[in-house]
Amino acid sequence: MKFIFYLILVLLLVPLQTTLLPHLSVWNIKPDLGLVAAALVGLLAGELEGLLVGLAIGWVLNLFSAGELWLSLLTNGGIGLLAGFLGRQVSHVTSISLGVGLLLVSLGSGLLALMNLKHPETSRIWWMIESVVLPQACFDAIVGATLYWLLSQRFDVTRLRTE
Repeated sequence: MKFIFYLILVLLLVPLQTTLLPHLSVWNIKPDLGLVAAALVGLLAGELEGLLVGLAIGWVLNLFSAGELWLSLLTNGGIGLLAGFLGRQVSHVTSISLGVGLLLVSLGSGLLALMNLKHPETSRIWWMIESVVLPQACFDAIVGATLYWLLSQRFDVTRLRTE
């Protein structure tokens, strides 16, 4: 049953990201739903499932985007693994702590994407950081924290990690 849920999640994430999110963007900034979904799966289901679902999400998003081939795959898989590891080690995860973690990871992912650019100007890099990377990281943190809060209100999230 989990496999079917993960398959639907991976396959519906790209159409959701491309059709719905442009209408929900704030100042033309859209959250990275792949990163948020990989973090939530890793946190709620464990390291292995977070890694595998994150790798699958990254692979599917790379198939349909014009970005660097391995960047999204590695960052989404890595965040799924990291969130699963932290979910096992931290006794009580709150939506605020998840939001702060997503903020930091999304900042790192955005900075990795900037480092991947060919010969950018220094003034242009700072403009991209303050106008794209930082707002997207904040948006990712808000979306992830809100989804985790909604899931924790509906389900017993500690039970989901142990099953």
